[in-house]
Amino acid sequence: MGGGMSTVVSRAPVGLAAPLVRVEVHLGCGLPTFALVGLPETVVRESRERVRSAILTSGYDFPSGRITVNLSPADLPKAGGRFDLPIAIGILEASGQLPRRAARGRELYGELALSGELRCTNQLLPALIAGARTEHELIVPAANDWEASWVAGPRVKLARHLREVCEALRGIAHLPGADAIAHVRALPRLDIAQVRGQFTAKRALEIAAAGAHAMLMIGPPGAGKTLLAQCLPGLLPPLDEHDALEVASLASAAGQRPGPHIERPFRSPQHTASIAAITGGSSCRPGELSLAHHGVLFLDELPEFSRNALEALREPLESGVVVVGRARRTCEYPAGFQLIAAMNPCPCGYAGDSSGRCRCTPGQRAQYRRRISGPLIDRIDMHVELAPVPVEQLMAATESELFSGPSSESSRMSVESSAAIAARVAAARRVQVARQGMLNARLGAAEIDSVCRLDRESRALIAAAIDRLGLSARAYHRVLKLARTCADLAAEPQIRRSDVSEAIGLRALDRAPRDER
Repeated sequence: MGGGMSTVVSRAPVGLAAPLVRVEVHLGCGLPTFALVGLPETVVRESRERVRSAILTSGYDFPSGRITVNLSPADLPKAGGRFDLPIAIGILEASGQLPRRAARGRELYGELALSGELRCTNQLLPALIAGARTEHELIVPAANDWEASWVAGPRVKLARHLREVCEALRGIAHLPGADAIAHVRALPRLDIAQVRGQFTAKRALEIAAAGAHAMLMIGPPGAGKTLLAQCLPGLLPPLDEHDALEVASLASAAGQRPGPHIERPFRSPQHTASIAAITGGSSCRPGELSLAHHGVLFLDELPEFSRNALEALREPLESGVVVVGRARRTCEYPAGFQLIAAMNPCPCGYAGDSSGRCRCTPGQRAQYRRRISGPLIDRIDMHVELAPVPVEQLMAATESELFSGPSSESSRMSVESSAAIAARVAAARRVQVARQGMLNARLGAAEIDSVCRLDRESRALIAAAIDRLGLSARAYHRVLKLARTCADLAAEPQIRRSDVSEAIGLRALDRAPRDER
């Protein structure tokens, strides 16, 4: 048998893009060979044996002549097992076992088992989103129903076996469609009412949530830094459908299948994470910066991260984008994360403790803080110091709640729920979007001039702060944005002097003695 030709369409995974790939199959005369060209990676090259066995065990004949499969365009790297199904269908078309052009107008994806069963394929959602924008019918493994449900419609079909696909292409059977499911659903979050004391830190967390500001917490072990960070997602509004689809696409591009509960991500990599894990892996998969998109990136023990990993945060904090460059390709991923970081005040963690157990010298403390570069610190909007909560205060708070209930303002703040704070945060965010089309943390220099206007008293106060604390231009702009958020939370159209004062107070490291910076 010779001279047969066929073309089947699929897509390659390249970040969140999914360029079209034409799987061209030619059957020629000569000794039996199976050549696969078009820059295939190892997994794709191994598809030859999977396809051969799947065709035979599905009851079809495998051609005995020379088989050439070209994955076009040739200069685009091809990865993954997704090309097994289109290669198999192309061979069956070219050999006359399926009608010519049976796969025309369709995109096929799926890794084949030796039995012909279709297995789950990683990184598929970006391809399905791109394919759904065309008039093509999409045929995917039934095991990828989660990805298919995001683009569910009459042109998305699920198959469990190579035989089912062949029967559908011959018109003697129909493949079931993918059902749409509800993806955006809030899950129970840690409630901030469980955090005792730390009223200043709670207020700072509310401001951070309202304006999407980056925040650094500095305090001894056990002060509640991690607990506060874990409360932040519960203060943020739920994702809308567009943002949820972006989060799901990034998870799929990273080879993850998070299930139907799509919520704001909370990523907390260990301090041993490499720069590739933070920014993006060797195969151009998204890293922690992108997996935290529309959510929270929590870096505990910030000075313990490698210098290169920390410096990689600088540009994404400004642009909201991370570029992963590798030898053969470059991928761009969104990285609109909210950074929450935590660190101890000194190497032992107990500087300023009343017990006097800290033995770190001023030089050691300064060296510890200098592990974080000045440019990175400057890009973090809020620097909040936490003190340990006294045992007496913890016990008093518990007794107050058990016997008398909260009465004072501090008691009210200590037991205020995440839901109550989230309502204020949502209202403040709606004001920001209506006013400037973005959250305050994203304001550029031009927007700051028009949105963050100050009266005479406020200008005098911030001028004094610049002179006394030596604020950079970037820090000055961040103070203005923080003040704008404070005013938004208070439903004030103009920034007040108290808002500026509170914003300056949220820059703890700017207040540190110059010899310790």
